[in-house]
Amino acid sequence: MAEKVTQNAGKMQLGDFSPDFAHYNDDVLFGENWNNQDINIKTRSIITIVSLMSMGITDASLTYHLQNAKNHGVTKEEIAAVITHTAFYAGWPKAWAVFLLAKEVWNEKTMALSEKDKYQQTIMFPIGSENNAYAAYFVGKSYIAPISTDQIKIYNVTFEPKSRNNWHIHHAQKGGGQMLIGVGGRGYYQEWGKEPIEVKEGTVIHIPANIKHWHGAAPNSWFSHLAFELEGIDTSNEWQEPVSDAEYKRLK
Repeated sequence: MAEKVTQNAGKMQLGDFSPDFAHYNDDVLFGENWNNQDINIKTRSIITIVSLMSMGITDASLTYHLQNAKNHGVTKEEIAAVITHTAFYAGWPKAWAVFLLAKEVWNEKTMALSEKDKYQQTIMFPIGSENNAYAAYFVGKSYIAPISTDQIKIYNVTFEPKSRNNWHIHHAQKGGGQMLIGVGGRGYYQEWGKEPIEVKEGTVIHIPANIKHWHGAAPNSWFSHLAFELEGIDTSNEWQEPVSDAEYKRLK
């Protein structure tokens, strides 16, 4: 069902002075005519803008209808084409006036966000830069951002969909190991010989030293986790073979 258009500006501004006009404006023009389903609201918005522009009306009422048009799907390219076309019939100065209003409504100064940028807006920790130093041990692209370099070293590691690290082992004679905390998206952790564990925001994974494992993103989701390297004696990392496509394709 189409969104119902409502309006109360007439009653708020003229209800005491002219209740009849307020009624016609709010209940008839907007309440009935704008909700007629013979043409959709996007089309009605364009018709209204063309009508007001043709009459040289470029006050707040036109700004309202420009915003209404944008809200109902009129793009920047479409409104520019509408104003340009109408300018040939209604006049060039009127087009200039309407373009100045439209630029404010369709204020699109930034480029379209990348998938990485969109994902960044969903997590509180920075994604950081490409994890080039360890790229040889990852399938797909990953990113790393240092969160703390004092007391306890903490890194936010982000994986693009389908990205994961190779099987690896955090060796230690004593202590050591790693802890992961999911902070965004959805991913997996798996120890050798065990079933994968789904990791979401707030999931805590304890990885003992000397255990073969891998972790990374789900096939259809970005994924970020904080990585805590635990102190130990004679610690080292051993990178091994990639997670096979057959193993990974079992995940959802």
